Amino acid sequence: MTLGEILAGVRLHAPLSPPLAQLDVEGLEYDSRRVQPGFLFFAFPGSRTDGRQFAQDAVSRGAVAVASESPAPDAFPAPWIEVEHGRHALALAARNFYRHPDERIALTGITGTNGKTTTSYLIDAILRAAGKTTALIGTIEYHLAGRVLPAVNTTPESLDLLRLFAELEAAGGSHAVMEVSSHALALGRVYGLAFHTAIFTNLTRDHLDFHGTMEDYFAAKQMLFSGAGAPPPAWAVLNRDDEWCRRLPVSRHSEVLWFGLGQSATVRARHISSNLQGLRFEVQNRKSRFMVESPLLGKINVYNILAACCAGLSYGFPPETIAAGIAQCRAVPGRFERIDEGQPFGVVVDYAHTDDALKNTIAVARGLDPKRIITLFGCGGDRDRAKRPLMGQAAAESSDFVVLTSDNPRSEDPLAIMNDALVGIRRTDVPHVVEPDRATAIARAIKEARPGDIVILAGKGHETYQVLKEKTIAFDDREVARGVLRGFGYHKEPK
Repeated sequence: MTLGEILAGVRLHAPLSPPLAQLDVEGLEYDSRRVQPGFLFFAFPGSRTDGRQFAQDAVSRGAVAVASESPAPDAFPAPWIEVEHGRHALALAARNFYRHPDERIALTGITGTNGKTTTSYLIDAILRAAGKTTALIGTIEYHLAGRVLPAVNTTPESLDLLRLFAELEAAGGSHAVMEVSSHALALGRVYGLAFHTAIFTNLTRDHLDFHGTMEDYFAAKQMLFSGAGAPPPAWAVLNRDDEWCRRLPVSRHSEVLWFGLGQSATVRARHISSNLQGLRFEVQNRKSRFMVESPLLGKINVYNILAACCAGLSYGFPPETIAAGIAQCRAVPGRFERIDEGQPFGVVVDYAHTDDALKNTIAVARGLDPKRIITLFGCGGDRDRAKRPLMGQAAAESSDFVVLTSDNPRSEDPLAIMNDALVGIRRTDVPHVVEPDRATAIARAIKEARPGDIVILAGKGHETYQVLKEKTIAFDDREVARGVLRGFGYHKEPK
């Protein structure tokens, strides 16, 4: 494909010369280490480094040209193409290079503070129940036509996304479900993609270290529904019970499905039954009523299931297919994941890392009628400091015993982070302990448990690492908890 064809639609500072437009390009890359001969290299500013400093390395590896929103360094030895927006240019170029696979693959994008991962797993299960070959892209891992790939970002860079879509199409796939983070929207990682269905789960305080204000955070989420660089989605699925969702301006070109528990929702849940075995309720919409059953627990998953049902309806699937998919989604890694070694109390691991998510997770546990709830949590370093006391207060107000520990401290002092959270805990009189070593803290929380209690290990969920100041270490709450339980003499043989 020629350079002119690849950059069609990209806003350039100056037109390509005819010889440059006819230059053959073999591939695209934004990481100089992966450049091969004949590639076009995209150099854009990152959070820590400027891609321009790797442009020379890219050329030495065979790049035929460099595209950047910044001017060329002096005496640069290869063609340098200035674009108005580096990531937008990469997104449009990748769509052109892979011949617009998003126009043939039906894309479902899910945004919101909480519930994205669980909702994506539920929708993928519905699609597979309908006989579709799918891709699932999100926080935990990527699934591609039955293969499991490691997740680098919740939402990959546009080039990686288009490459995945092209591979899915080559494998006979037809549908992709993806979590769309606010960072991805703000940075242009999904710029130009055509979404069939866009879902907004909810909005609560998070990522203000990046966005600054809730209004800016909300503005980033809106971009999925306004169609940044592409037409608005054919379907908009919105949470009727969330204040921010109700404020969302929706294009007149999108058909809206509102989900929720109230009468004003287009798709709502009725006759909800919740117990240790899961959820059972009736889904009611304007055209039909049908029952769904799920092994997932708690009110928050009623909302996730309703959102997934709306996605299924947007694709025209019959109720029995939607219900079958919901039933087949057995568990989501690190989302209220139960750790069972035969102990007489519950232990669950959950990704909750905001005050609202903590409240929701503890509410799910409270709905199981435990004698006591013991909550372990920590706060991430190099992130929004203002949410730390809110998390401490949320854990303390809803729990019977709190263990405050370290999460991913990154470059910050773990004790300083914990002191911020301790302010919120001390607004209550809940019994609590402070233990900066997370493994020791998990052992302390489990040691505190008595028969009939539930221990919640919150914050890291599916993560298998802990990010410290100078290194990243292997750490999995689930494996640590199993080890502690076995050390206390519990052990359950696998089935």
